[in-house]
Amino acid sequence: MIITRTPFRISFFGGGTDYPVWYLEHGGAVLSTTINKFCYITCRYLPPFFDHKFRIRYTKREETQTIDEIAHPSVRECLRYMGIDKGVEIVHTGDIPALSGIGSSSSFTVGLLNALYALKGKVVTKRRLAFDAIHVEQNLIGEPVGSQDQTAAAFGGFNRIEFGGIKDGIFVQTIPINSMKLEYLQSCLLFYFTGFPRYASEVAKKQIEQTPQKVKELSLMKEMVDEAINILDGPVERFHEFGKLLHESWMLKRKLTKLISNGSIDDIYQAAMNAGAVGGKLCGAGGGGFILFFVLPEDQDKVKDRLKDLILVPIRFENLGSHLVFYST
Repeated sequence: MIITRTPFRISFFGGGTDYPVWYLEHGGAVLSTTINKFCYITCRYLPPFFDHKFRIRYTKREETQTIDEIAHPSVRECLRYMGIDKGVEIVHTGDIPALSGIGSSSSFTVGLLNALYALKGKVVTKRRLAFDAIHVEQNLIGEPVGSQDQTAAAFGGFNRIEFGGIKDGIFVQTIPINSMKLEYLQSCLLFYFTGFPRYASEVAKKQIEQTPQKVKELSLMKEMVDEAINILDGPVERFHEFGKLLHESWMLKRKLTKLISNGSIDDIYQAAMNAGAVGGKLCGAGGGGFILFFVLPEDQDKVKDRLKDLILVPIRFENLGSHLVFYST
């Protein structure tokens, strides 16, 4: 039996520039971190005593004779890609609900591929894991997704991820921020669940369609990645500028497509800003899920009181990325 644990991610800046339709021509970059909320995949070869060959459990339960019959697109295509010919059982559990905007679907794909490699007794690098997951989601499933979620989930950590052309590939640069600064940055973040499920593919598909008309906005969003890193290189007394930059980035992102925000999300955002938040953003493609606010510690009680009807989720940064937590053959 194999059990993998794969983190979810929060993207601070540059989201939208990680779509191939953009970065293959213009180059892209994101500043993101993985957090201590995880996707768990349990995988084992299924004994040949059942009237089915494949057993898949997530929010649904599937029992099939063939890979082609599996409805879950990531499970089906990962099994095909890995050339699994024996029967398997796959069980998924997670700390965060699906459709939440923090890369849950890509964390699932990365974690499953990691488990299947281990099941076959193969050692795989984080880079290979990321590229395989990107291939499965973008090419085999045909999902309109970017390339940052898979990369973040595989590598883990607080990183600047750069996306280049076909020859240049993807580069992951760890942000060297000392523990005192990192602790202060984390202390300024409030992470709320908006309670609105959404389908990222619908929002992302529209955003991809609009990309050729949004060169100015996406170029500015890409530049903000290095602006944010420059702020983090300075003293913590300047960290409120990180929050202001989040606000500027969110205002730009809202212009990419009308599907990214809605009246309810705008009301939540404005309520937090009125209560003392410096800035914030909706996580993921948009339309719902989790919303992140940068709030100085002395102002957090007011924001928490204003948003008391929402679920506040405590988070910490993590550095491991997708990894095995149990291995037994």
